[in-house]
Amino acid sequence: MPEFRYAKGRVGDSLQYMSEEMREFHREYMERTLTEYQNDRKLQKLMDRTVENILTALIEVCGTILSEEGLAVESYAEALKKCSGLFAFSMDEQEKLASLAIQRNRLAHRYLNFRWQAINLFKEEKDLILRLMTKILEREN
Repeated sequence: MPEFRYAKGRVGDSLQYMSEEMREFHREYMERTLTEYQNDRKLQKLMDRTVENILTALIEVCGTILSEEGLAVESYAEALKKCSGLFAFSMDEQEKLASLAIQRNRLAHRYLNFRWQAINLFKEEKDLILRLMTKILEREN
């Protein structure tokens, strides 16, 4: 029977998309302040959606990798934690990545009081996300 590879090519496509979105976030939104965010509804939507898209794609990629490894998870947070564990991230780093799933949900479900917090946590963990993306890309190549 031929070997089945879940979502062949999808991980690479998603990583490319995430890279483009990360560059856009860095270029357009990284230095934005709370005041700018609060005073510009269009900016809010753009920042929220960009971060949500990046985190959703990261969760999807991690889920794909875990499926390929035959590992099951019950939540987005667990997907990020288990996937980063496969790449030997520390427990602290795994927890930080897992917490991003909560931030993704806050943005996706428009929890008004927490959206700026979600954006800030994303900013704080951007380098950790990039490191995980790099490890995944190395695995794919």
